[in-house]
Amino acid sequence: MAVSGRRKSIAFFTTLGACMVALAIALNIGWILLNAREVALLVLGIVFFSLIITGLVLNTTFLIREIRRNEQHDAFINAVTHELKTPIASIRLYLETLKKRDIDENKRQEFYDVMLADSDTLLQTVEQVLRAGRSGQRRRKINLRKIDVGELVRECVDLTRVHHNLGPDAVGFTELINGDRPQVKADADELRAAISNLLDNAVKYSARDVQVTVEVETLDNKKVAVRIQDRGIGIPAAQLKRIFNRFYRVPGRVMGRIKGTGLGLFIVRSVIAKHGGRVFAESAGPGQGSTFTIQLPLV
Repeated sequence: MAVSGRRKSIAFFTTLGACMVALAIALNIGWILLNAREVALLVLGIVFFSLIITGLVLNTTFLIREIRRNEQHDAFINAVTHELKTPIASIRLYLETLKKRDIDENKRQEFYDVMLADSDTLLQTVEQVLRAGRSGQRRRKINLRKIDVGELVRECVDLTRVHHNLGPDAVGFTELINGDRPQVKADADELRAAISNLLDNAVKYSARDVQVTVEVETLDNKKVAVRIQDRGIGIPAAQLKRIFNRFYRVPGRVMGRIKGTGLGLFIVRSVIAKHGGRVFAESAGPGQGSTFTIQLPLV
């Protein structure tokens, strides 16, 4: 209901702006025809007319942008609320079961494992929100030191396999290195978070049969690339640049079924930009999988 209401507001203000522009044009043309002989007034009228049109266009543009930003903010609040509420409800249910019933030791240990997993989910959601807030601080300092990119990516791949209970074939890792091992000057925690975000997305947006390929390649003497490719649901071409915006999630039924806050790729872009690199996405379209590439300057 809230989304439809905002769409009606966008349509209303867009129509209102168009009507005001048309009215201004009509009045200006009529004024010019009536005062064609007065050159000074004609020039002055054209200047004022241009200013009025520019103001109307800017006002309508900023208004629509603000409405869309509010929509994304509400969607983020709903997503975070769901991400927090689900594991909390699960932990509460298991605790109530343990309190009210006499359960054998094997089942008790199983309950403990589930609650620990839910606690990890809660912690990851909170850390992601906090990291997104820190990423927006342009003056925030990061702790830079020399890091072996291949070793860091391998560590992230191993953690992803453990976290999602995947085998080596599900998440493959290769290094295409010419000469010395690639090293970059980076904050290890920040870079690890960015790569782990992309790996989690690759697994999360894959089909039932997870097949993710991770490559570390030295492009030349100045850059190293980290590619993460999946065979999942893919991304429409029109969305490839927008997916890195804060709170943004690709619309659609398939995407809507997958949980998320819309912050992961925003964090990735912010982290890579602070390290002097860039990140971009490629996809042949829905159902064709996607490839995310990080490029970082070598030491």
